[in-house]
Amino acid sequence: MLLIPAIDLKDGKCVRLRQGRMEEETVFSEDPLQVAGRWVEAGARRLHMVDLNGAFAGEPVNAEVIRRVAEAFPELPIQVGGGIRDEDTVQTYLDAGVQYVIIGTKAVSAPHFVNDLCLEFPGHIIVGLDAKEGKVAIDGWSKLSNHDVIDMAQHFERDGVEAIIYTDISRDGMMSGVNIEATVRLARAITIPVIASGGITNLDDIRRLCEVADEGIVGAITGRAIYEGTLDFAEGQKLADELEAGH
Repeated sequence: MLLIPAIDLKDGKCVRLRQGRMEEETVFSEDPLQVAGRWVEAGARRLHMVDLNGAFAGEPVNAEVIRRVAEAFPELPIQVGGGIRDEDTVQTYLDAGVQYVIIGTKAVSAPHFVNDLCLEFPGHIIVGLDAKEGKVAIDGWSKLSNHDVIDMAQHFERDGVEAIIYTDISRDGMMSGVNIEATVRLARAITIPVIASGGITNLDDIRRLCEVADEGIVGAITGRAIYEGTLDFAEGQKLADELEAGH
């Protein structure tokens, strides 16, 4: 089970939003490169970077910062989301040394786009599905679609995506624990890996996720908890590795 630290970028700084609202931000650092270094030192084996301005603008805004991080840590797989709406953007990120790109809203609004990307960039495409009560949310969580999250995940699996990042948006940034049941339900319905996101607060959440890891949950993205200190990242990854070894 990989613990994946999130670095959310807004105006070049590392921030966290509560419930995806741009006006409810907490700035954790002015220097994302230093933050990335801190997580690598603590044992991170993958990074999750989100261009928040990009997500709202529909095109990359913090790509330069992401490129600098990829350059500084060439061995580290980085997955990037936010504002990736065309093939050129994907190509630019992959050229910059990013390993995976995450398609969010556009995956839901234009599903053929994902199919095209999987053909052109096999092995590099991840779809992020944000859901509430089993339905997929789009446009920065501002609205719920009629799409069933499991149906969509199965569709993207057929397209050839590498993994699904699943966020339960009722819990994200609220430090209220992971929605294990919903995550397991999704993981059982597909064979590609699921990465859990939203709500990881402490070591108990990691224990609970590790118990269901063999359902196909390969990792968990953590943000607010590791910045606010309710979860020590190094300790969390160590625990996940120990539980896996003993499993």
